[in-house]
Amino acid sequence: ALPSLEAVAALNGMEIVCVVTQPDRPAGRGQSTRPSAVKARALELGLPVWTPENLKEPETQARLRDLAPDLLVVVAYGEILRRVVLDIPRRGAINVHGSLLPRHRGAAPVQGALLAGDEEAGITIMLMDEGMDTGPMLAKRSIPVRPDHTAATLAGDLSRLGADLLAETLPRWLAGEIQPEPQDDSAATKTRMLKKEHGRLDWSRPARELANQVRAFDPWPGTFTTWRGQHLKVLGAREALGWEASSEQAVPGTVAQQGERVSVATGEGWLELHEVQLQGKKALAAREFVNGYRDFVGSVLGEEAP
Repeated sequence: ALPSLEAVAALNGMEIVCVVTQPDRPAGRGQSTRPSAVKARALELGLPVWTPENLKEPETQARLRDLAPDLLVVVAYGEILRRVVLDIPRRGAINVHGSLLPRHRGAAPVQGALLAGDEEAGITIMLMDEGMDTGPMLAKRSIPVRPDHTAATLAGDLSRLGADLLAETLPRWLAGEIQPEPQDDSAATKTRMLKKEHGRLDWSRPARELANQVRAFDPWPGTFTTWRGQHLKVLGAREALGWEASSEQAVPGTVAQQGERVSVATGEGWLELHEVQLQGKKALAAREFVNGYRDFVGSVLGEEAP
């Protein structure tokens, strides 16, 4: 949301009557209470800031109504806005969504694009309704998905893309130059709210899908397996192209080594490990991990402790 805030603040002729963001939350190793990045930047810009716990209570809705905004701009707010809120601004509420709608509606569009192996990702600016990312579209722009993209880096690229597109779209929408385009609901796909358990690697799946999972869940919720009954994080991996051994002859989850490369047999192909971290230990390159744990090669990941 931060690049979009800065983009709107820089527009001529626009008055930000209030920045509404999440309350200060515990963060960091010490869990000290910290403001959101949006709040901190808004205060630096001298903008009014309001941090309600939610926008569901009549009192908070009344305060928002008293602000009399012409338009709401919603970016990664973290709450589904009800009709009573969406009806407050006379020009509606627009949302900067991190996918090429109607593809990847829902809570995790960036991760959804990576999990699906999409060749492109993008931003859609839409007019919000009560549905989950179902409103008519005002603008759309795409970028290629690179092989080295993770959820973190792709989200960063999309946040800047979204800010640029918002700065172009907002004046045109307020000037009446844009006709909203309905979404094709028949082409819609949905993403789910991510949980820690979604990061478990299922070695019976194809290596390409597992590599996409590692990228999509970096940095959160992360991907993991078990080794000798211990939690093993997989921090970096890719499909092992050119791997000489056949995964059809190995039990899925079997670890093998060829020179400096360490890979795991999957349901289809091999997944080459780049970086792993054993429970309670520091992160290591896969080849360094093998040097410290000689019995890693030949073992089967995901099995319970003997």
